[in-house]
Amino acid sequence: MNKKIPLGAAIAFMVVIAGITFCITMMVSLNHFNTMVLNVKEREEQYKKLADVDREVRQNFAGTIDEDYLSDAISSGFIRGLGDKYSSYLTREQYEERLLDQKGQRVSIGITIEQDATGYPKVASVLENSPAALNGMLTGDLLISIDNIDLKTSSISAAEKMLKGQPGTTIGVVFRRDGVDTALELQRKDMEMAYVSSRMIGRNGYIKIDEFNEKTTDQFKRAVNQMISQGANALIFDVRDNSSDSIDVANDVLDILLPHGDLGSIVDNTGVVTSSGTSDQYEIELPMCVLMNSRTSSAAEYFVGALMDFEKITSVGTTTYGKSAIQQLLPLNDGSAISLTVAHFLTPKGTDISNVGIKPTYEVKLSTEQEQTFATLNEDTDPQLKKAVEIANSLGGTD
Repeated sequence: MNKKIPLGAAIAFMVVIAGITFCITMMVSLNHFNTMVLNVKEREEQYKKLADVDREVRQNFAGTIDEDYLSDAISSGFIRGLGDKYSSYLTREQYEERLLDQKGQRVSIGITIEQDATGYPKVASVLENSPAALNGMLTGDLLISIDNIDLKTSSISAAEKMLKGQPGTTIGVVFRRDGVDTALELQRKDMEMAYVSSRMIGRNGYIKIDEFNEKTTDQFKRAVNQMISQGANALIFDVRDNSSDSIDVANDVLDILLPHGDLGSIVDNTGVVTSSGTSDQYEIELPMCVLMNSRTSSAAEYFVGALMDFEKITSVGTTTYGKSAIQQLLPLNDGSAISLTVAHFLTPKGTDISNVGIKPTYEVKLSTEQEQTFATLNEDTDPQLKKAVEIANSLGGTD
């Protein structure tokens, strides 16, 4: 039998519940307020300390202060103080270069370089119809000097910076091939770089993806279609040394290859999980193999992880770098910017590869000598590629 609750008791109960709710709300609000006050006080102390340093320096420093350099250094130090190895401060010039890289455009003579055992930079690739190509430079040439500056003691980043400049300006380079030095005067030009290259290896289509940027998707589509039209029975994707960051572009490339499904997810700085992208029904049904190494990172790991979770590929090489952190470019008022870690990605099966990487199906290592001559290796001298071809032959029925 139902019992009726007296009206007074019901009102009293509601008052108690309201009081408890009010107390909890006040406690949460007070805690939030105290945290905000604490943060404000901490920031005030930080700014006060910086002001103290600035005052002492300006009163006592015996040298001359470069205000622009000082401002960049302070901003850079702030970001380094986050303790995040992936976040960084970009000067105006660095930010402009980053935007060009994302667009797949570079002012260049048409070469990419890498470190060589000789100490000189080595030409890793030469863009077709570029100033360098039209004047006879080839992959494997050593870059000896730029504008009369010997490069043996220069870092790769320093040499790359020397190669850059305004479109139409000239640059003097000396390259060495078979012990013979050749001097050239080349004109820099604004050009679309090649980030995807392809060729047939037997009955297999080999496609190398150097970077994921705005030009990659179209270049990849052309490469895949070309390999299929040439009768490829299997595809080999090479993302060794690919450390680019664009998850969106990796999604576009994966959409070409994979059937319908979620390609992964993004966990933002508040812990909220959202889909990173989906693939449509269309897929490439050829057997696939992927080459990766310890320098395969970020978007390239996302690419490998999705292919493996969809069980579309066999992988060869060594464990990848292990970077799931995602950075966002945030421009500042003076034209500079910060590249800030704002989220991290998970593979389609929910795996976070951060600091772990992705293990290959078949581990194949290069020797020290092979690592040093990596740019000149081919299917006969590259043990990782040889293994991938062997697997592709098996999967494609061409053994």
